[in-house]
Amino acid sequence: MDIGPQQFGKYLILAGLLMAALGVLVLVLGRFGLFKLPGVLELGSKSWRVYFPIVSCIIISIILTLVLWLISYFRR
Repeated sequence: MDIGPQQFGKYLILAGLLMAALGVLVLVLGRFGLFKLPGVLELGSKSWRVYFPIVSCIIISIILTLVLWLISYFRR
C-alpha cells in the first residue's frame, strides 16, 4: 500500500483533531471531578509530586471496554 503525501497529510490532520478532542474531553471530565476520585496515590516531596490515578484509569477502562463491545456487537 503506497501512501502519498496527500494521504499522509490527511492522516496527520485526523490525528491532530483526535488529539484535540481527547484534550477537550480530559478538560471537561476534570471539571466534573472525574480525576479527583478516591484512590489516587500521591508520591512526592516539596519540589516534586507524582500522581497515580488508579480509580480513574479503572473507570475509563470499563467505559472504553463497554463502548468497544457495543460497537463490535452491532457490527455483526
